[in-house]
Amino acid sequence: MAQLTWDDGGKRRMFEEMQVPSPTGPVVVVDFGAQYAQLIARRVREAQVYSEVVPHTATVEEILAKKPAAIVLSGGPASAYSPGAPGMDPELARTGVPIFGICYGFHVLAQALGGVVEATGAREFGRTEINLLGDGGVLHRELPGRHQVWMSHGDSVTKAPDGAAVTATSEGAPVAAYENPSERYAGVQYHPEVLHSPHGQEVLRRFLHEIAGIRPEWTTASIVDDQVAKVRAQVGDGRAICALSGGVDSAVAAALVQRAIGDRLTCVFVDHGLLRAGERAQVERDFVAATGVNLVTVDARERFLDALAGVSDPEEKRKIIGREFIRVFEQAERDLKAEGDYRFLVQGTLYPDVVESGGGTGAANIKSHHNVGGLPEDLQFELVEPLRLLFKDEVRRVGLELGLPETIVHRQPFPGPGLGIRIIGEVTADRLETLRAADAIAREELTAAGLDRTIWQCPVVLLAEVRSVGVQGDGRTYGHPVVLRPVSSEDAMTADWTRLPYEVLERISTRITNEVPEVNRVVLDVTSKPPGTIEWE
Repeated sequence: MAQLTWDDGGKRRMFEEMQVPSPTGPVVVVDFGAQYAQLIARRVREAQVYSEVVPHTATVEEILAKKPAAIVLSGGPASAYSPGAPGMDPELARTGVPIFGICYGFHVLAQALGGVVEATGAREFGRTEINLLGDGGVLHRELPGRHQVWMSHGDSVTKAPDGAAVTATSEGAPVAAYENPSERYAGVQYHPEVLHSPHGQEVLRRFLHEIAGIRPEWTTASIVDDQVAKVRAQVGDGRAICALSGGVDSAVAAALVQRAIGDRLTCVFVDHGLLRAGERAQVERDFVAATGVNLVTVDARERFLDALAGVSDPEEKRKIIGREFIRVFEQAERDLKAEGDYRFLVQGTLYPDVVESGGGTGAANIKSHHNVGGLPEDLQFELVEPLRLLFKDEVRRVGLELGLPETIVHRQPFPGPGLGIRIIGEVTADRLETLRAADAIAREELTAAGLDRTIWQCPVVLLAEVRSVGVQGDGRTYGHPVVLRPVSSEDAMTADWTRLPYEVLERISTRITNEVPEVNRVVLDVTSKPPGTIEWE
């Protein structure tokens, strides 16, 4: 077992004899059904340490097979003492791998190590103050003796594991934090991963760097190097087609795969008629200029409109668009056969796509993303998804590392199904032109106001099957409303509506109702995520 010694400033000074092999793998986040398991993984990465999420059903052998540098136990909705509640195999605590428990993970870790968890009747939800004991230990040393954290618990640890020091309490939690640096485990009752715990990231960093002894070496450059190596191993001497949509994700995926396999990558840009104004020209000009990639443009506007005719259900629209994408790529592969066998399909899939499509641990299918839940079962390609476990901001940093211009990297996210899922109702050519015009105006005004980097994105939604009475030119109109959906977010997993200046909203509304004849009303969506998703469909 590793022994730690500490200097007076609380900094890690040295490790003595290591009986456990030096880890080479990720920090493994064990998901007990938490809302924030992926956010924990994200915060670990922000501490420059790579992380992955596994379900609580993973066995000790499966976890150890990853050669984890440390293990983080997430929160969860259960009570640790309830029959059938997900627990932690005590063997995991005897492996010598550093372990950190958060909320429910704090409870199961305490139980596994001989502590006691009980329902004390003192529940805490939301902003709560903790009181540090003594010097606060490794995790809290030199932090304010009384400071705010974010709690969400009905049960409490009433007895810490033998040998662990209790370093913090709160009004409702007699043990709000405990740690045993020599045995390399610690835990907190609160959620350090959320922004409402102002010192939470520092606490998590101290566990990773000081108690677990992990060097902060996972950088954007290391992400690129790692994924380039993985793509080369997967593709070998084969050829790949990239599903280039014009958005940030597919552009970064394409640039990364191109670095891995060079001119054996061909990008296929499908003009499905669901694009924003000027999208096709920008992709053909800017992306090719930045990368020199081989680009084939396929005009499939009529095909997609025919396939979407009469369809209003959003899930069906997404699945149709996903299916038609693949069919177009398959045809492109046949057309390119003379150059070689294109067996691989590159996609810019991100982790939020996977989670919302039901691909995360215990995740519900919120909506099928065209590149995840919308793929046909008889897919003829092997998928290459180098960004699948990354969040949007990480993808942007990777793009800059790859040399892509900021005009591409910092574009507002745009869904693969395009304007097809921003029309509430059937997709028609006329409705697309209406929405395209309104969307272009909103984007122009946001850019003119210098707000492109302030907001995450601003979908414009056409309520195609709703009409409202208006008056224009002293006459009655019966036009469509459009919805502005400006949101701020870090990673699209959660979002809040952006408080745009009234004068900007006024200019957007005035221009849309003046310049787009079919629209006579502009409304503002002020819903956060959750409960609403960013896109309406």
